[in-house]
Amino acid sequence: MDEQTPKKKLSKDELDEKAKEVLKARKARAKKKRPEYKKKRVIVPTVTAVILVITGIVMAIHSTFFQSTDDAFVEGRLISVAPRVSGPVVKLLVDDNEEVQAGQLLVEIDPNDYEVKLHQAEAKLAEAKARLNVTDKQIDEGSSNVQQSFEDITSTQSKLDFARKDYKRYSDMYKEGIVSKQDYDNSNTHLTVAQANHKAATEKSKALQSALESNKAKKESVQAEIKKLEAEVEQAKLDLSYTKIYAPQAGKVSARSVEMGNYVQVGQPLMEIVPDEVWVVANFKEIQLTYMKAGQPVSIKVDTYPGKRFKGRVDSIQRATGAKSSLFPPENAVGSYVKIVQRVPVKIVFEEDISDYNIVPGMSVVPKVKVK
Repeated sequence: MDEQTPKKKLSKDELDEKAKEVLKARKARAKKKRPEYKKKRVIVPTVTAVILVITGIVMAIHSTFFQSTDDAFVEGRLISVAPRVSGPVVKLLVDDNEEVQAGQLLVEIDPNDYEVKLHQAEAKLAEAKARLNVTDKQIDEGSSNVQQSFEDITSTQSKLDFARKDYKRYSDMYKEGIVSKQDYDNSNTHLTVAQANHKAATEKSKALQSALESNKAKKESVQAEIKKLEAEVEQAKLDLSYTKIYAPQAGKVSARSVEMGNYVQVGQPLMEIVPDEVWVVANFKEIQLTYMKAGQPVSIKVDTYPGKRFKGRVDSIQRATGAKSSLFPPENAVGSYVKIVQRVPVKIVFEEDISDYNIVPGMSVVPKVKVK
């Protein structure tokens, strides 16, 4: 039977010594790691703080001399082309994105109906002018007849006066028995005839004057009708001219929606002409406008050309905020008002030739205005 060697038991002092050595070794290992850990804890926050301070200083300096916004877009005049008369399209002379010149023919609407309307209006006008000529002749004749009637009245009045005097003379002489009854009767007959002739001449003159006034009123009516028909002829000519639609300005065709054979209505958008002139509308916060004014230089970054900075200047600042200029401005009369920093549109124009770049309305830009 094997005999086991008995383990040596350590004394209390030896155990304490052993524990001290183990604790000392652990402290030594911890001491070796601690400097590196503490170094990281100090350096990282320090570097971060320095970077933040430098960044803050740079941004503060930058904001003092420059103001920038990413709420900015390229703007331009989009000229809508629409017909002023309706009808089928018989000619379409331009295509999408085509360059056109001012006054260039774009679209032609079928002119046949408008030519017929013009001929009808011209025929009515000619008929009215012919009636006016007839009326003028009637007025001339009427004026002559009225004048003659005045002379007839004068003549019959003179004969009537003579007949009255003659009748009185013969009447007195007949009473004295100087003349016969036959002579007296003849003078009475002459007076009666003279009175009838004068009355007939007077009534005829009145009738002629009435006819003359009627013809003059008719002439005024015909003249008014002629003016109306002349206006209709002019309108018919305009409508006929409107069948040809020309470019109002030079630029490029955009958003073309018309095709050959389409029946178009008055005011229907057919296409847009986009001129070459463009500018930037930047919506700056109201707190950015303290030192901003017209004429200040601007550096313009267009998203399409990230490596290019275009030169510009502040042209003008709108006299109202964007919210106030909208169709439905906010009403702040209720008690739940919350103050919001408003934005004001600022117009910025390019100070260099950009014809070699495809900068079109709607593009996003970032302008930087030097305010000091």
